[in-house]
Amino acid sequence: MAESLIPTTLTLIEEGCRSGQHSGAQIYMAHQGKTIVDMAVGESHDGIMMCPDTLFHWLSSTKPIAAVAIGQLWERGLLAMDDLVYHHIPEFGIRGKEEISIRHILTHTAGIRGVDVGGFRTPWDETIRRICAMPVEKNWKIGKKAGYHLASSWFILGELIRRLDGRPFNEYVRDEIFLPLEMFDSWIGMPQKEYDHYHHRIGRLYDTGKNEPELTDWHTAASCAWVAPGSHGKGPMRELGRFYEMLLNQGEWKQRRILSPQSIAALTARHRTGIFDHTFQHMIDWGLGFIINSNLYGAETVPYGYGLHSSNRCFGHSGRQSSTAFADPEHDLVVALAFNGTPGERAHNRRIRDVLTAIYEDLGLVD
Repeated sequence: MAESLIPTTLTLIEEGCRSGQHSGAQIYMAHQGKTIVDMAVGESHDGIMMCPDTLFHWLSSTKPIAAVAIGQLWERGLLAMDDLVYHHIPEFGIRGKEEISIRHILTHTAGIRGVDVGGFRTPWDETIRRICAMPVEKNWKIGKKAGYHLASSWFILGELIRRLDGRPFNEYVRDEIFLPLEMFDSWIGMPQKEYDHYHHRIGRLYDTGKNEPELTDWHTAASCAWVAPGSHGKGPMRELGRFYEMLLNQGEWKQRRILSPQSIAALTARHRTGIFDHTFQHMIDWGLGFIINSNLYGAETVPYGYGLHSSNRCFGHSGRQSSTAFADPEHDLVVALAFNGTPGERAHNRRIRDVLTAIYEDLGLVD
């Protein structure tokens, strides 16, 4: 039983429920190629119990999906990582952005953080127009200065996919990643008819950093329909975990090839090393679209890390104050975890660090 396998982990999650940081959580774990935990804790909303089939909002844990999609186009010879973006999106090449490459986008060194990308009802083409019209940030050294981009750069990745493949981003990832991995309940941009089918299973996300929990609008039809490549993925955490199982399995799942081992090695290598991140205000290493374990810069302080015992090769991504999913090759471990409450940056980083540390200790994976 999962309860006996990870007792300290579950105690910490349940303590978070009692303290009001979240009312529920979902956790998936695979070790040595086998599922060992697939469970939910607490409530989703309004007295409805959380279950493993609840569709969670991944937020920025969505970002590696686009990175793998770019890797697929790379394998097809449609782009190179050092291609300048404007070679594929000509209108992007103005106001200092002429030297931005696809690699700079994936490593968050492009310097285009500040644009307003719009919201749920902003058409895709309008969002791309806004990003293409913006200047590089003042005093930014492309490729040398780093700062996490919440949304803008991932829209550019989505536009690269649309222009080079011909399919809209949401259709591409559905066809080429989600369906081959049997991630049938995972979506980035959920059509209305699918929302009508899923709405009772879509979890709620609460802002718990205030005196009283405040329901956000992430579960609404408009939010679920928005195709935002860096933030609006949703699905059961077991399915996001499956994505990382594929990566640990050298790009295959059920004999279906998603990506080559060479491409996975390239995406998850350290491409940005020892550079201060001006968004997170901390040193963080980056692969091509993946956050690489950065405990060497302070395991107790690094934001959105993978716990105190994760290996140096650990790679993945986290979502704002709520979710994380990663693979640890040294321990042959995959973890996908999400809470339905966002308690603030400091509280969440403490919560996620403690829970992930407990996972390794519960499983006896402490070196």
